Amino acid sequence: MTASTPSPEFLRVQGLARSFQADRPVFADVDFDVARGEFVCIIGHSGCGKTTILNVLAGLDRASAGHVFMDGREVAGPSLERGVVFQSHALLPWLTVRRNIAFAVESRRPDWRRAEVAAHVEKYVAMVGLSAALDKKPSELSGGMKQRVGIARAFAIEPKMLLLDEPFGALDALTRGTIQDELVAIVRRTQQTVFMITHDVDEAILLADRVLMMRNGVALPGGGWRPGGIAETLRIELPRERTRGTLHHMPGYYELRNHIVDFLVTRAHAA
Repeated sequence: MTASTPSPEFLRVQGLARSFQADRPVFADVDFDVARGEFVCIIGHSGCGKTTILNVLAGLDRASAGHVFMDGREVAGPSLERGVVFQSHALLPWLTVRRNIAFAVESRRPDWRRAEVAAHVEKYVAMVGLSAALDKKPSELSGGMKQRVGIARAFAIEPKMLLLDEPFGALDALTRGTIQDELVAIVRRTQQTVFMITHDVDEAILLADRVLMMRNGVALPGGGWRPGGIAETLRIELPRERTRGTLHHMPGYYELRNHIVDFLVTRAHAA
């Protein structure tokens, strides 16, 4: 399938701020857009507010200020139009792979017949390479397999946007690389819009069309406070047909990697 040109401003974030302590907002004045069909990663140190932003986008948290609009409507609470995958797979342990995904599909498509749901579930389980595990329960699966089920479930509800909160963070390097390559292939086929949190620089370069780099909030001399926020946006211009194995051989890769690492080391905490 030939990738379509992303349409502008599918998601718009305007003036977003979140405070848990009134005089020390975690972040403030956060503005960014995500185009339809675009894959955007956000990277930064712990405590900068990445997960808080994702939770606001998901409708699981409320911003202290600002607005989030998706497809022309303001986000106000959770919705099956936004699929979320966390680092913890969050599967229902008493249900099989088939039923874990069918439960989500039935919530999204209550008018579908049982055969339609079954065919839809099998399609997405096959997409993540787990057809042989359809009738297994989570306790019978490895950590990587559980995350594949979580990804299949998120894709199966066919959300307008997929939100990923470090979904591969707890996996070993080999499993992580395999699922990353699968995710790249699925996103390319489905043209899914994705917003993803990561701490992994290579992962961001592999997956993203753009990387949002966040700085942490810092105490200023004299007792003031500078909130965190988006410090820089980096467009990844490498060929889209990249994999974990080919990434390191691509011209421009090391310049991108060094730029992000330099930001994280020298500027993400700078006052």
